[in-house]
Amino acid sequence: MFMSCGGEVIPKPEGMLRLSYPIPKYQEIELPCSYSFEKNEFSELKKARRNRKCWYNLEYREMNATLYLSYYKIQDNLDSLLRDAQNLTQEHFIKADGIKPNEYANPESNVYGMIYMVSGDAASPSQFYATDSVNHFIVGSVYFKVKPNYDSILPAADYLRNDIRHLMESLRWKE
Repeated sequence: MFMSCGGEVIPKPEGMLRLSYPIPKYQEIELPCSYSFEKNEFSELKKARRNRKCWYNLEYREMNATLYLSYYKIQDNLDSLLRDAQNLTQEHFIKADGIKPNEYANPESNVYGMIYMVSGDAASPSQFYATDSVNHFIVGSVYFKVKPNYDSILPAADYLRNDIRHLMESLRWKE
């Protein structure tokens, strides 16, 4: 005869992975460029590998992510810069479930732009551009160094979107 331990079998609740990141602390970054901004201390500022003046990367090592920042001086080419920034986002439409644009305007600082939130398994979950419409133009893209899986990277992507928003809010042009 076989006997087993008594008691009711109770199913365990499903476990969910909980990713948490530090509360952002921002510090102003002075660059030898025509702009400055505040960056999250959780990120590390590095000069971009390309030999372009005023191109920088914000590396988030613990997230395995990078925010690439590219600066352009406007020289009667604002239309093409805007078109290129918008086309860069549209390239992700093949893998994306959706792209939600959010306009940004700060007339006091003369900063205008757009933040794109990309949902789905696209390579870049967030992209943005900012300009003063006369002299300065910055475009930025977030990329993770892993195969895109929207559900897995969503907490990190949301955290980085908040950093992008803060970057745009703290962006200042130098004349």
